[in-house]
Parts: sequence; C-alpha cells; structure tokens
Amino acid sequence: MSGRLYGVGLGPGDPELVTVKTARLIGEADVVAYHAARHGRSIARSIALPYMREGQVEELLQYPVTTETTDHPGGYQGALDDFYAGCAARLAAHLDAGRTVVVLSEGDPLFYGSYMHMHKRLAHRYPTEVVPGVTSVSAASAVLGRPLVERDEVLTVLPGTLPGEALAERLRGTDSAAVMKLGRSFAKVRDAFAEAGRLDDAWYVERATMGGERVAPLKDVDPEGVPYFSLALLSSPAERAFVPESVSEPVPEPAPAAAAGEVVVVGLGPAGRPWLTPEARDALATATDLVGYGPYVDRVEPNPRQRRHRTDNRVEAERARHALELAGEGRRVAVVSSGDPGVFAMASAVLEAAADFPDVPVRVVPGLTAAQVVAARAGAPLGHDHCVISLSDILKPWEVVAERLSAAARADLVLAIYNPASRSRTWQLPAARDLLLEHRDPDTPVVIGRAVGGPDESVTVTSLGELDPAAVDMRCLLIVGSSTTRVTGAGVVYTPRRYP
Repeated sequence: MSGRLYGVGLGPGDPELVTVKTARLIGEADVVAYHAARHGRSIARSIALPYMREGQVEELLQYPVTTETTDHPGGYQGALDDFYAGCAARLAAHLDAGRTVVVLSEGDPLFYGSYMHMHKRLAHRYPTEVVPGVTSVSAASAVLGRPLVERDEVLTVLPGTLPGEALAERLRGTDSAAVMKLGRSFAKVRDAFAEAGRLDDAWYVERATMGGERVAPLKDVDPEGVPYFSLALLSSPAERAFVPESVSEPVPEPAPAAAAGEVVVVGLGPAGRPWLTPEARDALATATDLVGYGPYVDRVEPNPRQRRHRTDNRVEAERARHALELAGEGRRVAVVSSGDPGVFAMASAVLEAAADFPDVPVRVVPGLTAAQVVAARAGAPLGHDHCVISLSDILKPWEVVAERLSAAARADLVLAIYNPASRSRTWQLPAARDLLLEHRDPDTPVVIGRAVGGPDESVTVTSLGELDPAAVDMRCLLIVGSSTTRVTGAGVVYTPRRYP
C-alpha cells in the first residue's frame, strides 16, 4: 500500500492562522517536506514547527538557484526542472514505502506555491489531498483593514515579474489588484502603478502577520531592501467611503442619525438575474422591503433580512401607497417591475402617489424593456423610428387606442405592442390588426415574442396578414414592422436606418 500525499497551506506567517486540519495533518505525518533557498532556512518550517513532533522525518527541498545565474545546460528553467524531478523522486520513495508525506506551503498550496510542482508530478500516481490556506493577499487586506472587492468589482492578482507595460495595462483595467513577488521588481511595479494613475491609492505590505510586519503607502517605500515576501495592494474603490487616509488614524464613531427611508422603483428586465443591471442588483441587495406583483417579487433571490410584500396585479395604486408608507417609517423599499418600471409599469403609479408623501425620496432604476429584448432576439426591427403602445383599454378608452394605432400606421412607424391580449381581452388584437391593414401591406413582418428570457421563450416571425390572434396571450409582445422592415433568408428581422 502506498502512502498518502498532502499539500497543506500554512497561511501568511502567523502560526495561529494555520487551519485546524493542517495542524492535525502535520502532527500525524511520517514525513514533513519543505522548500528553502540555498541558505537552508525555511519560513514554512518555522510556521509549522509548533505542530511538528519528535521522530518525524524531515525532507529539506533546497533550491539550487533562486535569482542567481547557473551553468546548467538547460539554463535557469532546466535547473529547476531537474530539481523538481529530484524532489518528486525523494517524496515518491517515502510514498512507495507507505509513509504519509506532508508538503508545507506558505499561504495556499496552489496559489503561487512551491507545492504545486510536486502535485503535478505525484498527484496522478498517489492518493493526494490539498488543504487550502489563508493567502498573503487576504492577510494584507486584513492587516490594512481595507476590503479587497465587493458586489460586482473585479480583483486582479499579478506577479511583479511581468513587464512594466503589461502591469500598467492590467492595473488600469481592474477595480482592485494585488501584485505579488516584489523584491527586485519593486521599482518596476511602482512605476507601473504610477503609469496606470493608481499609485496614490496603492499600499505596500511586508511580511503580513509575521514578525517585522510593515505597511506603508506604496509611493513612500524605498526600493532598497524590499523583500520577496511583500506585495502591493490596490483595495476596493468602495473602501474610500469609510477608511481614513492613514491606517494609524482612529476611525471616528458615526453620529447617530434618524432612519432615512426611500422608495426605489426597480426594473427587473424580462426575466431572472442575468437581465438585471448592476444598479438594479445594488438597489435590491440594500432594500429592507420588497414590494410588487407576486410573480415579480418571486424573481428576486431570497434574503432572510428582507420583508417581501406580494400583491395582486390590479392594485397598483394601493401597492404604491404601501411602499411610500413603509419608506415613511424609515424603511428602504424596492418596488419591483418587470422590464423597465417607467414603461407601462410601477414608476408612474409610485410618482403619482408620492405627491401625498413629500418627505419620501423616490428613485427610478431602469431595466431592459420587453421591446428591446424581443427586438434583439429577432434582429433589429427597431432600427429606425418606432413607437410603443399598449392595447389594454382598462385605463384608457379603446377609441384612444384605435386613433393612436391608425396614426402610427399612417406615419409608417414600427410598432412595439404591449399587452396585446388576455383572458378577458380577446377582441382587441384582431381589431388592431384590421386597423393596421388599412395602412400596411399584408406582407409586413410581425415578430411575436413570448416569455422572452424565460425557460419557455419563443420568438415567431410572421406577417400582418397571417397574424393569428389565437397564438397571442398576455405574455407576448408584438413588433409590427414598417414599409422598410425586412426579413432575411435566415429569418432575421431588421429595419434599415435609412428611409427612402
């Protein structure tokens, strides 16, 4: 029976940051292996020493080179490849003898760790387990007390050995960054931060959580004597909202303030999280209460700290007043609408009711409209002038609907038609089709988008003359083309931007 190989992360340096599992495995191992430079001193061993026991076999894996030159026929990389092969053979001999081997790694074993070179050579041959550890990036963030990333921000981890131009380009294109392996690369890294315009926001962290720990603004650090175990950190842009200019400056206690409520009318887009804008996600995440038509509220991911107020679809005015009343009590209320809240949705209802609540602020967060999404699925039928109209005659007389349909048809506008039919409104769409045919050719393209964005989505391209009202329900949106709208052989619908 062969032994078992463990690659264990020791964390950034403080022995108390070693995980319980790693400490146990170190104490139980037959063989403890660790890397070191040519001087033979191993930081990994010094971290693990409190958990080691008498009688264990220690394997010092001493690098033949670090930054110096070599006369190896394969050059620097050839020397390292031979070294790793020799180390793997030494550990394999223990594993073949049935011994348990633990390979120590500062930080995390598979995050710029030396252990990964053993893993690539041995894990396919022996039972292997990797135990993660706290990375130096996490430690540096904790030491500074500055967040790395939040919400939709992007964190980029870079080796300082990259060319300066590449570093600067990547620093310009990210929210937060950690640049590892400083040492002799420090001056180049600092210049890259300056070139990217990010130097004033960057911090330097040396030996995080270890003896000799040091933090300072990156721009103030002397390049002489910067060790390998240091990094440059560009923390989350959000940290500037509450972190003082100096890490030694005490954070003042916030003054107590009265609860400030607000109503945010949020557009959810056509369906599901992928259709949400970042602004909409933020508004939903920070709300204390969600108010809306039941199926729309159900689209929002559950949050145990939020209260959800589901209502029927026909009580928009009551729903708006309820949201404003909650905000008047200091609640942060998100009123949710499908698509865009300002297009046949809740924004108008809330703003109309807000006249009776002058002290409650109201914001509207836009969303992707059904017309936009159906148009995109079909091609680009809204590529020229178009209008948006609802066939519902619940809040306006049919005579008004008919007059507007005729006017849009005479003007040769593409029409995006909302609310084309429902269980109780079945005659309006046939009447609308007949009105349009008075001004449009029967071959005019018509797009029927049903439940677009959902699992049962369908998009059908037909013509005005062939339009079957029985195939349309409340979940549909119609786009009726103009005289210039075209359908390609592949079924793509578009309206040219030029008009004859």
